[in-house]
Parts: sequence; structure tokens; C-alpha cells
Amino acid sequence: SKKIHTQTKNSKNKIYSVHEPQVDCISKGKSHQRYEFGNKVSLVTTNKNNWAIEVKAFAGNPYDGATLKEAIAQAEQFTGVEIEEICVDRGYRGKKYHPEGKKVLISGRRKLSPAKKKRLKRRSSIEPVIEHLKSDHRMNLNRLSGKDGDEINPILSAAAFNLKKLMRAFLGLDIFALLTQFRMNLDFVFFRVLQKTS
Repeated sequence: SKKIHTQTKNSKNKIYSVHEPQVDCISKGKSHQRYEFGNKVSLVTTNKNNWAIEVKAFAGNPYDGATLKEAIAQAEQFTGVEIEEICVDRGYRGKKYHPEGKKVLISGRRKLSPAKKKRLKRRSSIEPVIEHLKSDHRMNLNRLSGKDGDEINPILSAAAFNLKKLMRAFLGLDIFALLTQFRMNLDFVFFRVLQKTS
């Protein structure tokens, strides 16, 4: 409590919540909401069908690009498939952060082949997935306490998102064809770090 009373506007490692001291202030840079309080979560999805294949919460407020290697390595470990190409937004600039042996396509780049431009346009398909995870699957507000809760909440949200897709498949589509397509699309993924409020 002493730290809360003595901290100032320019203090480092400030405490923003008495009940959740690990909460960080994340600058979003948007005019309607400049800051969010919570922690960063990485999300890796497949190319065509937007299956969530990896989610991971990161403590602190790391640079987006610094989370790329760890997230892709974990996605490959979970799926057993080597990811060949990654589409990311401009927050992941800096080759030192890119995984070795992987093609990283950054949005806004010029001098790309038409096929790569087309795949890069699909990168924005991860945005609706993020919004569904936040609004439909309770990742917008974490009700689990502590650092463990911060790590468990996005995993449960992504699992619910994938289960909802599977339920739709059981009710209408051929499940075998859907799972086969999921397996084939794992070599090309999208990656994005999103913010989750606590």
C-alpha cells in the first residue's frame, strides 16, 4: 500500500490494481481508447479457416515482435506441423525477432509477388477472431485471479472458439473434410498480439 501512495505519474513498475498487482498499462494508440489495463496475449490462427492453434499470455508489456518466436515455437509443438510462412502486422518489424528459417510477411510491404500479396490480405481475417474471443468467449474481462488466471483465461477462450466451430461442423458440414483442411492449412499461419483487460 505504501508503493501505491508514493508512486507518481512517471514512476516505473506502477501498481494499477490493488487486487491484481500484475496488471500493466498497455498503450493502444487509438483515439477512442488510448490505454488498456491488463496483459498481452499472443494468438496464432490458421490461414483459411481461422482455427486458433496457439494462445499465450505474456507478463509485463513486451514489444510485440519479441513474442513471435516463442508463440510460433509453441504452435509447432502443439500441432506437430512445421510452420513455413507467417503473416503479421507492422508491429513485428525487426528481423532479429523473426524465427529462423521462416518466411515472415509484414503488412504494408511493397514489391511482393501477387500470390504473397493475396495471402497477406488474408492477415486481417484474424481481427474478427480476436473480437469473437473478447466479446463471445469472455477474454475481454478476466475473472480469474493472479498470473495463473491470466494464463488460463485465453486458453479457455480459444478452446471455446474452436469447439463452437466444431459444433457448427457437426451440425452441417463433413467433419472429416474440415479436419483434413485444418491439418493442411497449418503450414501457413497468422499471428497477432492482442491486449486483454483484467
